[in-house]
Amino acid sequence: MADGRPGGGGAVSGGGSPVRLGPRSVAALGLVSLVGVAAFGWPLLADPASPLVSRSLDAPWLLAVLLPLLVAVVLATIADSGLDAKAVAMLGVLAAVGAALRPLGAGTAGLEPMFFLMVLSGRVLGPGFGFVLGSVTMFASALLTGGVGPWMPFQMLSMGWFTMGAGLLPGARGLRGRAELALLAAYGALAAFAYGTIMNLQGWVLLQGVGSGISFRPGDPPAENLVRFLAYCAATSLGWDLGRAVLTVVLVATAGPAVLRALRRATRRAAFDALPRFDA
Repeated sequence: MADGRPGGGGAVSGGGSPVRLGPRSVAALGLVSLVGVAAFGWPLLADPASPLVSRSLDAPWLLAVLLPLLVAVVLATIADSGLDAKAVAMLGVLAAVGAALRPLGAGTAGLEPMFFLMVLSGRVLGPGFGFVLGSVTMFASALLTGGVGPWMPFQMLSMGWFTMGAGLLPGARGLRGRAELALLAAYGALAAFAYGTIMNLQGWVLLQGVGSGISFRPGDPPAENLVRFLAYCAATSLGWDLGRAVLTVVLVATAGPAVLRALRRATRRAAFDALPRFDA
């Protein structure tokens, strides 16, 4: 008879993250993150004399080709670590719900309810599942809204980080109630601004040569470009990021308890972490 405990005779029980990260999974996630940091941050980090400066407009297309390959590596590695049919089913359901939520706030002052779901899902299901979920959700929503372009891999990576970060917050097993909601709301607000700022790095590079005081100027010292970038963020996205942060906080505070209970109940019933044994 199947049993989740040695010598026991009860039903399999489990909880925690449905995707167990092994060394290869961690290495693959680290590789994708390193490539992402380089792709996002190179305008501020590159030496003015570097040949990369003259190829700045090629960077989005380069990552558009490279990032899906790296995401495929991550998915394959996580599959080796235990991404079974139940985890795939939950990934598909949550990604579909998140993709459906994104168009609800499209064009409305940055109000994007999908961020609230990503925060709670990453919290319950762990950082590895969170990274994959965030990336897949953004990919699905881009197909749904017609938002496919050179910016999409950047969005996938940023949302993967956003959701993974929620899974890395402290107190995953012991912190509950209002304290947990306060932690998730604070993270959601800060991460909403961080998401907008990171995505601005991708769009800002494309403004080079327009002669604006906030545009990227290849070859200028990093400190001067950093000042222009901060001015660009304040002028173009601060209001959108604020709307995203406020809505995330409100939804976490109001709908958070019910959604957290539902996600944890689904995880327990799926028994992702159980290792069944069979008695002779």
